[in-house]
Amino acid sequence: MLFRSITLEGGEGAGKSTQARLLKTALEMRGHAVVLTREPGGSPGAEDIRKLLVEGEPGRWSVLSETLLFIAARADHVEKTIEPALHRGAWVISDRFSDSTFVYQGIARGLGVEKVRELQHAALGDYAPDLTLILDVEPDEGLKRAHARGHAAENRFEKFDGDFHARLRSAFREIAARETARCV
Repeated sequence: MLFRSITLEGGEGAGKSTQARLLKTALEMRGHAVVLTREPGGSPGAEDIRKLLVEGEPGRWSVLSETLLFIAARADHVEKTIEPALHRGAWVISDRFSDSTFVYQGIARGLGVEKVRELQHAALGDYAPDLTLILDVEPDEGLKRAHARGHAAENRFEKFDGDFHARLRSAFREIAARETARCV
């Protein structure tokens, strides 16, 4: 099977960005055109929304408002970056995608997976990546790594408590176990 749309998921500091860059390089060395992107962000409009989501204090947004912002950014990202790249025949590697919204807002923040699924479907229909790589790291180690990388302005989710990060890890592991056809 050909996987041209690949996402990397996991908690803070799991190594998603590093592994995404390495995968991009490996695919390019094999002659593939590759678009490396991220969420939130990945298109000009989505990058504007990113700033709203990743900066500030944890309680800045209600969980519903936060989810709607993530999905709005994702809709723009898919329309302006991902779909055009796939139509050109490029591979797309995204540092985070919809699984993060299911985990962060649906489970860890308590909105509910079904509510996130409804909102996501309204914006994107059945669009999903071909392959998702879920990177697993102990929350304390991941947060240590995240703090060390020095993105002080973009640390809103790193400020959530330890129980939040433990719920994230558990939820990502559950997705990997449940969706074995897509997730590794």
